[in-house]
Amino acid sequence: MNKLYVVGIGPGSYEEMTLRAIRTLKQCQVIVGYTVYVDLVKEHFPDKEFLTTPMRKEVERCRLAFEQAAGGKDTGMICSGDAGVYGMSGVILEIGAEYPQVSVEIVPGVTAALSGGALLGAPLMHDFAVISLSDLMTPWELIAKRLEAAASADFSICIYNPSSKKRADYLQKACEILRKFRSGDTICGVVSNIGREGECKTLYTLEELQKVQTDMFSTVFIGNSATKTVNGTMVTPRGYVIDKK
Repeated sequence: MNKLYVVGIGPGSYEEMTLRAIRTLKQCQVIVGYTVYVDLVKEHFPDKEFLTTPMRKEVERCRLAFEQAAGGKDTGMICSGDAGVYGMSGVILEIGAEYPQVSVEIVPGVTAALSGGALLGAPLMHDFAVISLSDLMTPWELIAKRLEAAASADFSICIYNPSSKKRADYLQKACEILRKFRSGDTICGVVSNIGREGECKTLYTLEELQKVQTDMFSTVFIGNSATKTVNGTMVTPRGYVIDKK
């Protein structure tokens, strides 16, 4: 049966891809993806055929990948982070009903909540929620409701797609909602360009975060009521009893 792989390539650098992801892409003849993500892997797989579509052409991109696989070529659809976390896995599986001759395999990757969390320290050691502020697929009213629910339950929160040119104030709006349930000195962190050129990380209080400008390459971490800083890192205790020496 013809094969289509949906591959999470992690945060961006080759070293942070899983061995399974690398092995899968090496055996593919065609690699399909969003232009930015293809540029991240192109030099490491120079003998492959690459096909791209721009942003907001996700459905077309998935059908393009299926057509390649249906034509007899082992094909890899790449996604940043993990393909099942705001990636292409769901769309691929839905469209797959149209291509019964193509078998789909999902290859997981490291999502930004994990790679960004590792840069900051250990912000997600306890229960946490991941929420995207992008309203392309989800109305802001529902996003706000989810922010309120997560904040009121004292989850640590990881925010994807915090702002863009058209949504420049969305992180500020989110912070206003969070401030109803969290104190202004709640520990937060922002990581940008994870695993890529220009990678950076900064710790803030929630009050300071309200004034920070981010973009689509940023991931934001909001601590819960117990989150603290330890030697410049962000730590959310899980509750272990640590005897003082």
